[in-house]
Amino acid sequence: MTAQEVRATTPAHPSRAALDRAPHGAGQPAVRAMLEARSVALVGASPRPGTLGHRMVAEVARSPASPAMYLVNPKYREIGGVPCHPSLAALPRPVDLVLLGVPDAALAAQVDLAARRGDRSAVIFGGAYDPVPAGEPGSGEPGASPGSTYSLRDQIATTARGAGMALCGAGCMGFVNVGYGLRAIGYQESDQLPAGPVALVTQSGSVFSAMLRTRRALGYTVAVSSGQELVTTAAQYARYALDLPQTRVLALVLEAMRDAGALQQVLEAAAVRHIPVVLLTAGRSAAGRALVTAHSGALAGADGAWEALADAYGVHRVADLAELTDTLELFTIGRRPPAGPRGGIATVHDSGLERAHVADLAGDLGVPFAPVGEATLGRLAEVLDPGLEPGNPLDMWGASTKAQWQLTESLAALAGDPAVAAVALAVDLVTEYDGDRSYTDALADAARRTGKPLAVLANIPAAVDPAFAGELRAAGIPVLEGARTGLLALGHLLRHGTWTARPQPVRVDTVRQDRWLRALRSGPLDAADGLRLLRDYGIPVARAHRADSVAAALAAAARIGYPVVVKTAEPGVAHKSDAGGVVLGIRDAAGLEAAYADLAARLGPRVLVCETAEPGVELSAGIVTDGDLGPLVVVGAGGVLVEHLADRAVALPPVGAAGARRMLSGLRVARLLAGFRGGPPADLGAVTAAITGVSAIAAELGSALAALDINPVICGPAGAVAVDVLVEPAAG
Repeated sequence: MTAQEVRATTPAHPSRAALDRAPHGAGQPAVRAMLEARSVALVGASPRPGTLGHRMVAEVARSPASPAMYLVNPKYREIGGVPCHPSLAALPRPVDLVLLGVPDAALAAQVDLAARRGDRSAVIFGGAYDPVPAGEPGSGEPGASPGSTYSLRDQIATTARGAGMALCGAGCMGFVNVGYGLRAIGYQESDQLPAGPVALVTQSGSVFSAMLRTRRALGYTVAVSSGQELVTTAAQYARYALDLPQTRVLALVLEAMRDAGALQQVLEAAAVRHIPVVLLTAGRSAAGRALVTAHSGALAGADGAWEALADAYGVHRVADLAELTDTLELFTIGRRPPAGPRGGIATVHDSGLERAHVADLAGDLGVPFAPVGEATLGRLAEVLDPGLEPGNPLDMWGASTKAQWQLTESLAALAGDPAVAAVALAVDLVTEYDGDRSYTDALADAARRTGKPLAVLANIPAAVDPAFAGELRAAGIPVLEGARTGLLALGHLLRHGTWTARPQPVRVDTVRQDRWLRALRSGPLDAADGLRLLRDYGIPVARAHRADSVAAALAAAARIGYPVVVKTAEPGVAHKSDAGGVVLGIRDAAGLEAAYADLAARLGPRVLVCETAEPGVELSAGIVTDGDLGPLVVVGAGGVLVEHLADRAVALPPVGAAGARRMLSGLRVARLLAGFRGGPPADLGAVTAAITGVSAIAAELGSALAALDINPVICGPAGAVAVDVLVEPAAG
């Protein structure tokens, strides 16, 4: 590289105080100084092609913002005719950004030097692995050296935080601020980085590269490979991005939830501004570490925290990278549905089989087709060849020589229907060897006649003609590359904007809270006390009395009235049904005596004699404490199938009545609550009240609970009744 390629001069740049007063990213000036760096030190700069040191110099040199560059490497006096400094200490003044292209063994010293100099931020490309002691073979990613309690990563993070430095990485690819014009990467990218409205933050470096290089119609304001996030988190980058007026879509690809409070603030800010957030997650959340004795913890599983977070803030959660890119393209270049009541999609096909295939997929995925009106059907009948049936989805393929006109009119007619929110031409968009342009020209004509979203829904990504797709994308018509992922993307589009603000925290009953905090500090609650806890929070429970002898059991049954249920109350038996510790339908004293004798002999003398609840649909409800988000409310199918069905919803408290109904609506068992095979429906008001009661427990006692598990809650026309509960205090 030449001296002209590397600007070694130092232009005037704002003082630290001036940067702190700048509008974007107020409150996190070091992050802004990093992402809008005006001066960059490149430690480990190299003249050797193919090395990290060479690539990072070349990439920064191509930054349109033309930051001042300082090359640092004691091995060289100059690189490409540009002076090279022996150390950061030799630089004339602190810099906004330090790129550290050095071995892991040198990282701690370099970060310490940068911190002492007052440098504002750094990018660590290396993994910051602790050294493996001599004589011990390394395998995989080594941890701290034997006997060490302070890892290299801890040391780096502590140093940077103490100096107020922002830190990208370790183990990252760096970042590009396309809008500002800065390339802080150590890997070669295209000369022209795609500019557009998407802000991308990914903890995966390979996803970072793939998203920058995709042929899709995606452009970025800023794209960050955040790596291990030793100091600066995804939430901080996202906060910066949301402060940019050009950012209209936020894409997050995350393995770990770091700084959950800041992430919640960012997601709420995006929701308030109607900026779609598209989230892809991988790995296990802290909810998966919940105590396994509680069904609620098992139900929440590895994914419950992410599910609750997405639900709370209207985040568009995707399952894979294909769905991510389809959804981002639809939000990036496509139009949004009109305001008002949410409609469904309409699709136009050139194949009867593919029409049926898409209809099947849409049904499986819960993406609704719009019920089009008589006027629309009439217009379609005028357009189609004889024998073709108007409807939605529509097969319009015939033998007519007016195919392009018919396609244009079909798309326009469906788009004009009030119930239709978005229209897709569901064709393969293959290369046309005869030069036919019917599809692209018809889409362009239809787009001029409607303001509604219009897209191509391609079945086979590998068959999509790149030229046709590029032409359509340039015209603002997304090309969704896959029937399944494209339909899911359309579903995200339909749901966007339906988010409602979370309910305000409920007023805490401090007397009730203190009473139960004292009880929980005394140790685990038995089943009788657990039912008293539920009753105190407005959750109806079956009447129950303790007994530790046959005489006490008979007396309890006399107070309650037959038929009764008797359950073991021995503290070591968490799942009573699994242990054969529940006897139902005891109709008289003789039956009770026999049941008690059996339970006492097998499990122990302590039992609970309970009222028999009216039959109904069995749900489970509970609380599991996540290490990042705190208490989560879990609702699912109940009874002995609680874990086998894996039918559950997870939410962040507070959960109001609307939130409780939304949780129930997502369950498969919801169909039973509505009445099954002519049976009466359950009292949904009572069911939602029980869920809001669980939410109140989470709000008042969440910090003192490891888990709470109500199973089952029996839901019928007369209400919802909790008949058993497991309460586990938090450790310590």
